[in-house]
Amino acid sequence: MNEMETDAQKVLQMEAEAILDLIPRVDEHFDAAVAMILECQGRVVMTGMGKSGIIAHKISATMASTGTPSFYLHPAEGIHGDLGMVTSNDVVIAMSNSGETGEVLNILPSLRRIGAKVIAMVGNVESTLAKNSDVVLDVGVKREACPLGLAPTSSTTAALAFGDALAMALMGQHHFTSKQFAVFHPGGSLGRKLLLTVGNIMHSGSENPIVHGTATVTEALFVITDKGLGAVSVVDENDIMIGLLTDGDIRRGLSKGMDFLKRPVTELMTKNPKFITKDKLAAQALHIMESHTPKPITVLPVLDEERHVIGLLHMTDLVRQGVV
Repeated sequence: MNEMETDAQKVLQMEAEAILDLIPRVDEHFDAAVAMILECQGRVVMTGMGKSGIIAHKISATMASTGTPSFYLHPAEGIHGDLGMVTSNDVVIAMSNSGETGEVLNILPSLRRIGAKVIAMVGNVESTLAKNSDVVLDVGVKREACPLGLAPTSSTTAALAFGDALAMALMGQHHFTSKQFAVFHPGGSLGRKLLLTVGNIMHSGSENPIVHGTATVTEALFVITDKGLGAVSVVDENDIMIGLLTDGDIRRGLSKGMDFLKRPVTELMTKNPKFITKDKLAAQALHIMESHTPKPITVLPVLDEERHVIGLLHMTDLVRQGVV
């Protein structure tokens, strides 16, 4: 191991230890902060300067996306008018490792006059910021991971982790669900995984390949080829699903000779195949396909409550929608 690798590992070790040191500090002060925020009729206003401001901005974004309305206030902008965004119904979480950051201290008198509650997240519980706050969260570290002891490293990592712990505790108390989470994340693959249902992407109507149990394998093969989904649902005289025939079944049937093409599909189809309903999440369909044993499957029939076949879902549909 070279010197560079050794130094990097030391940084990771020191920052990991800084986070572990925070675990005992999830105590009555932490509980008080959670209770104050839960009782808040407004929003959580995160503020901090420099590196602490960057961490505050991230924590605010995490809270906002997990059920706790929040925004970031730059303290320097605050003293030039942006304090007008803060109300008496808000809770302000002020971050400062030293607890003596001038820009943060400068907005404290106005915050008190506005009537907002203040939670200090500091590295020095005896600091001016801590002494002038309603609740104090100690996120202090023994030392920075910076060899010079100057660059915020362990301290910012610890503050970020403690902020995440606070956000997740609030999320749990709000009983925040994945569906609510999806509402705040409609874009990208995350939103698609959480919001997209089978009914949104299944092949239905004229695109849905179906044959009756009396059809021959040849007739089913024509339907499979025409629809291009690699499978066909097999139904009885009441249009109730009785099986599924795939192009893989047909390829395997070739070993029986060409005569099998004249046989009814019921002799070659898979009986009681896996299926799904249109109201289920597309992500659940993906799970069913991938977890199928002895090997994954690529198609799922979509049934209604009476087991009528109303659609067919193919793995490529999930890939196209970014669910995979």
